[in-house]
Amino acid sequence: MAARGFNALYKYAVPGAVAASLAQNSIYDVKGGTRAVIFDRISGVKETVVNEGTHFLIPWLQKAIIFDVRTKPRTIGTTTGSKDMQMVSLTLRVLHRPDVQALPKIYQNLGPDYDERVLPSIGNEVLKSIVAQFDAAELITQREAVSNRIRTDLLKRAMEFNIALEDVSITHMTFGKEFTKAVEQKQIAQQDAERARFIVERAEQERQANVIRAEGEAESAETISKAIAKAGDGLIQIRKIEASRDIAQTLAGNPNVAYLPGGGKGTNLLMSVGRQ
Repeated sequence: MAARGFNALYKYAVPGAVAASLAQNSIYDVKGGTRAVIFDRISGVKETVVNEGTHFLIPWLQKAIIFDVRTKPRTIGTTTGSKDMQMVSLTLRVLHRPDVQALPKIYQNLGPDYDERVLPSIGNEVLKSIVAQFDAAELITQREAVSNRIRTDLLKRAMEFNIALEDVSITHMTFGKEFTKAVEQKQIAQQDAERARFIVERAEQERQANVIRAEGEAESAETISKAIAKAGDGLIQIRKIEASRDIAQTLAGNPNVAYLPGGGKGTNLLMSVGRQ
């Protein structure tokens, strides 16, 4: 009786398990931000792209390949030579995603790791091609133009592989030691030139100030000379009297001075004025 029950259980359990396995393998989910491509062992890759949701397929005969179609960042780096043979290291940041309608072609030609296969290759190709068209100095002064050229060429190359680029930008740029040293020496030379020019300008300003001062003194002396010549001895006598009066007033205020010996009329006159 027990053997008969075991045989019955085996008889129905095995087909049930197989049926459950087939049912489970015939259902697959396409999550948000992803799409699926169906590979059929008989007809190959189907051209229809499966959208988000739960879907059915034929177990073993069909297989679902899931692609992430969200925008993803990728960094591409290369070292190449500029137009003037300076070594330049560039790092490019690319935001990319696959062309959803072309996912069957992408899977047929490149596989699920399409970005690993394509982006480093075309990125290095475009970077080397564009950088070789500019001098090292132009890469610095015309960085925006260089970035635009790289973006335009890389967009075209990526579209050939059904890859859409959302953004392309240069995030890092360094030059070889020789060029860096040359730039530093140039900056030092420019600073020295600016300093020398400042010294020359200051010396010129001082020279002009001395010329103006000398011209003013000469003009003043000439004016005084003309005034003296025009006034004659009278002006000189007036200046002598004014000087003597100042001396007399100073001495008159001193109690220790009672009499100033005079050698002439001018002095006696001054003493009488001082005592007044």
